[in-house]
Amino acid sequence: MKSFKPSRREALALAGGAVASVAGSTLLSPRDAVAKAPFSAAKPDAFQSFKHGDMQISVVSDGYLAFGDGRKLMIGPTIEEMGRQLEANFLAPDNMVLEENITVVNTGSKLVIIDTGMGASKMFGDTTGRLPNNLKSAGIDPAAIDAVILSHCHPDHAGGLVDAEGKSVFPNAQVYVNEEDFKFWTDEAKLSGDAKPFVELARANLLPHKDRMAFIKGGQEIVTGITAIDAPGHTVGHTVFMLTSGGKSLAVTADCGHHSVLMVETPKIEFVYDTDPKLAVQSRLKIWDMLATDRIPFIAFHFPWPGVGNLAKQGEGYRYYPSPIRQG
Repeated sequence: MKSFKPSRREALALAGGAVASVAGSTLLSPRDAVAKAPFSAAKPDAFQSFKHGDMQISVVSDGYLAFGDGRKLMIGPTIEEMGRQLEANFLAPDNMVLEENITVVNTGSKLVIIDTGMGASKMFGDTTGRLPNNLKSAGIDPAAIDAVILSHCHPDHAGGLVDAEGKSVFPNAQVYVNEEDFKFWTDEAKLSGDAKPFVELARANLLPHKDRMAFIKGGQEIVTGITAIDAPGHTVGHTVFMLTSGGKSLAVTADCGHHSVLMVETPKIEFVYDTDPKLAVQSRLKIWDMLATDRIPFIAFHFPWPGVGNLAKQGEGYRYYPSPIRQG
């Protein structure tokens, strides 16, 4: 039998005839079509879990920070240069959104959370403070947390230690933090300066935990498989962490870089919330170089959800490659 291969014009004519036939059918008349479903109001549970060696890692969202035109918070490139950079990456220049990706580590013997989000504070709006509900969705009981490790004492990292009534959210946890950072952000003398809101929030969250607080330094294994790495500049004692299990490494980079484009492609950019911007850049370059050279995956606190990916060297900077999100 001779095969029939219609030309493009014949194929379009055939398709048009098929549509006309369907449209004329009483069974498939548009008047009898199923009604359009309403827009869904459901929100997905904001957590993502995966294995890392013998550890289970869960990234749990505390929400997000909406900064509007975040270019005004950056120092280095011009507003126009940053605008072109953002648009080239399909991002709106005047609508910067930074996620709050919190890492929970189950080592098999310890349950550890790294940073705690904004808590009940609305200092940066009402899009934060979702950690407790999202921990519940992930099947994680805050009372079961053995250790809270803080990368630094800024509100979006240390603000979730207590709830709106001032009660401990993690009542059975030892709290670990860099001593310099603790002293800086709980210093009563700073209550009269520009940092007052940050200091007030740090004091409200940290001081009630003083009796079960331990100070950490770079190079220290805090719990088995979690090692501190000094990365000062964003704050005086800003710390990142290396998770090691089964011969595999995974970094938790906290605030080494807030933006997955601007602070990756142009890593020498400065941020207005850095305590020491020049030192923050030095730390960022050191950490970014380590991740790219050794091909170490990492979790970035503020990168697009869930903030898990890799860095590769690109020109004078780097490029961020998000890891695929796997279900189950």
